[in-house]
Amino acid sequence: MKLSSSYLSTHQTFVRPFPKNFEPDANLTKPAWEGIPKLILKDFRGSGNTISGVHTRVAVAYTNSRLYLAYWCDYIQLNYYEDTQPGQERWQLWDRDVVEVFINPLPQQMSSYWEFEVSPNNQWIDLKINLDRDPVLDASWDSGFLHATKVDEKRKQWTCEMSIPVSSMGIPRIYPGMEWRINFYRCDGIGDVEQRRLLAWSPTLDDSFHIPNRFGLIRFQP
Repeated sequence: MKLSSSYLSTHQTFVRPFPKNFEPDANLTKPAWEGIPKLILKDFRGSGNTISGVHTRVAVAYTNSRLYLAYWCDYIQLNYYEDTQPGQERWQLWDRDVVEVFINPLPQQMSSYWEFEVSPNNQWIDLKINLDRDPVLDASWDSGFLHATKVDEKRKQWTCEMSIPVSSMGIPRIYPGMEWRINFYRCDGIGDVEQRRLLAWSPTLDDSFHIPNRFGLIRFQP
């Protein structure tokens, strides 16, 4: 894949620190997330529109050793693999409902990044990506990231919380002033890419999430 030599996204946000690590439980009403800015996911092709029925927000924070993510996902009807136990890793998870994050802590290496996905029933997959290699996906890589989900059928909303060890991406620690490239995504619904509801924080302007020069910028605050 040919990439522009520079990043093209204008999306950026600041990331605030948490005082200590904790294990995800998908309870996003806890005090840790109070006051953390929420980013809105929209049509990934770049229409600038949110998608009716699947309003999606994401928040991000950090400790020196872990990146934390929280997703709030309104839904119309859930679509996930029922032939695999909840909490297990699942290949092609992206063909069902899922939240995703693509992380590049070394922005000068645009073609290399890490992918994390979680479904409403807490199935997961993590992948090491290098677009300059064949195959581009390394499914054998295991980050050891932690994750939890909850489904509120009454409110028609599912939530997800992730805790990603940055050492798994070759970063000894996060420190204030760091700048990474990142994008947040959600897949929802049944069908092919034209039929499903696909959302992104920074639009890819393409029929793929794997457009790293469209990743937004995150800056870590003290």
